Amino acid sequence: MILASDVPHSLWLGLPTAAAYALTALMGPRIASSISHRLLTVPWVLHGLGLVFALFGAQEGFARFGFAPALSVTVWLMFTFYLLEQHWFPQLRIRWTLASLGAVVVLLAAVFPGAPLHMAASPWLPLHWALGIASYGLFAAAVVHAWLMMRAEKNMRSGTDTHVGLPLLTLERLTFRFVAGGFALLTATLAAGWLFGDSLYGEQAAWRWNHKTVFSVLSWLTFAALLIGRSRFGWRGRTAVRMLYIGSGLLLLGYAGSRFVLEVVLGRSL
Repeated sequence: MILASDVPHSLWLGLPTAAAYALTALMGPRIASSISHRLLTVPWVLHGLGLVFALFGAQEGFARFGFAPALSVTVWLMFTFYLLEQHWFPQLRIRWTLASLGAVVVLLAAVFPGAPLHMAASPWLPLHWALGIASYGLFAAAVVHAWLMMRAEKNMRSGTDTHVGLPLLTLERLTFRFVAGGFALLTATLAAGWLFGDSLYGEQAAWRWNHKTVFSVLSWLTFAALLIGRSRFGWRGRTAVRMLYIGSGLLLLGYAGSRFVLEVVLGRSL
């Protein structure tokens, strides 16, 4: 028999949240729109509370982080942006996809809760992380809107009746607002790591040109080229979306990818 004390606290938090997301994804399309929107706030609140508990060490007294919590926070931020957008664009139709994605990442974070924060690190490190993960969330939201934009363009070219809920130009404008916001936060994150790495991570874990740093800088250069190209040369459509996908992929490899290799493939915490 499995005792309750044998079940990790991450699962106690993750399983109800994942179930709420899954139930929302299954029931939502079958009920009225006004009710379904309120229903979405239930897993969102549970997810947020679970992140606070898991990331700031209610048991151990110190923060934990890793690739799965990073993905979990990113999806929670995507959901937050979506709930806010619903007030201005109630016709946006991606909530059930996000709910399904939320269930997956919550379970992933429950299985892989991450490693404890190094004791030599600064108490300002969570703020540094918050900037970086917020940029993840903004770029993830940009990717979702770019996908919807390309889908809307494809539907328009083929003359089908299927639509995604927002006009093409509105989707494009929202996409690049998210890109600009994510780029600003990513710039602040990299600048803080470069200038204050010793203070944030400790002398033994300051800024280093490792895989995480290289991929993050490459993603920054890609997003910078995208914004300059759009401003000066009018890049849009497939060219701009490909640049966004490439930059987002590099950014994903920068932290979540490198941590996945360390935690899961190599079985190391640092």
